Parts: sequence; structure tokens; C-alpha cells
Amino acid sequence: MIVASPNLEAVVFDFDGVIVDSETPEYEAYRTLFERAGLSLSVEEWTSQVGIWTHDQDLVWHGRLCARCTTSPSLEDFRTQKRALFLRRLSMVAMPGIEGLLESLAAESIPVGIASSSPARWVVTGATRLGLRPHVQAIVTADDVEKRKPAPDVYLEVVRRLGVRASHTVAIEDSGPGIAAALAAGLKTVAVPHWLTDHHDLNGAHMRVSTAGELTVSRLRDLVTGKAGPQSVPIR
Repeated sequence: MIVASPNLEAVVFDFDGVIVDSETPEYEAYRTLFERAGLSLSVEEWTSQVGIWTHDQDLVWHGRLCARCTTSPSLEDFRTQKRALFLRRLSMVAMPGIEGLLESLAAESIPVGIASSSPARWVVTGATRLGLRPHVQAIVTADDVEKRKPAPDVYLEVVRRLGVRASHTVAIEDSGPGIAAALAAGLKTVAVPHWLTDHHDLNGAHMRVSTAGELTVSRLRDLVTGKAGPQSVPIR
């Protein structure tokens, strides 16, 4: 009996911190609000929750601010100021290497998905604004699943929609919770750390690179087939 060799069937991207740098303006917005109250918000405190879904992030951080000072703004003002600061700092351009990698995957007819714990109104709109929608066959967001990352739900749903096998699919993530979610769903994983997640525990990933520009279809295919060289798996 002839057994078919494994091949790369799909690539799934996280959105925030992988496709677009929304992580930096998000942190800078909250950090500025803390500074206005005479307080500091360290990178270490912030990064401890990156990649973990929170029901109402503004409420959580407003609560932390109120616990530390008596001059904090109302929750409504906090939300308004945070959104304005975020939008002022946000640059809607794709992260380095993303566009080229998507074009290469399209050239070889390899399906692409997005798996995100953010809401659809942000992810779908963002992918459209970036001009990436023609390259993406399935987008799964927090609106589509019961449990967010680090649960595997978004990845299980995106491979279902793409009609591919998880074991033949590569996930590209920037955070510890994201890597955990993809691994739990059975995908091969590539860590592309954002500067805010560089110290996350990414040891479970099968490959780590500095930017998506270091990735090629050939390297991703080798990751699935088991032919990736030692330089491709420095964190195992």
C-alpha cells in the first residue's frame, strides 16, 4: 500500500501582532493614561496578559488605575481617551514580510486563514483595509467560538472551514497563548515574536523567526514534512 507523504495544506495567521502591529499602539495608549495619572505601566505588567482574551479590557485596566490613585478618569472618559490614543498611534500597514508571504502562498494555491481572539469588526475590517482579503479564504474570530485562545477553538474552526488537516497546517503566532492554542489544535507552529511578546514562553513552537520575511513556502512545507533543518527549530 502506498502512503501519501505529508504536504503543506494551509497556513493560518494570527492577526494582532502578526499581520498588523496593533500591540504597540494598544500598550502605548494605556501607558499614556497611566502616566497622565502620575503612574507607570511597565512592559512586564502589560505583556503578562498579551494574547489572553479579556471580556472588557478597558474595564480591567481602568480598575487597576483606580486601585492605584484617586484621580483617575471615569470609565467612560477612560474608554474615550484610550480609543483616541490608540487610533492616533495605529499604522494600518502589514507587518514585515506578510504581503510577500501571502503572495507566495497564493501563487502555489495554498489556502490561508486568520485565527484571532479579537472581534470580527476589527479583524475583518482590518484585513480589508490592508488589502489582504483576496488572499484569505477563512477568517475565524472571537465572535465565532465559545472559548478564545489559549483554547484551540479558533484553530479547530479555521481548519474545518478550510477543509484541511490540522497536522498539515502551519500556524503563525506571536504570543505564548497563541502558540498554545495552535498546538492544542494539532497544527505546526511558527513563532514570530512581537517586541512585546519576545519574553513569552514560546518553547512549544516548532520554528522561530524574527519576521515573516524569513519564511518561504519551502520552509513551511519542510516544517510539515519534517525536513526542516536545525536552523529552523532553534527553540525546541
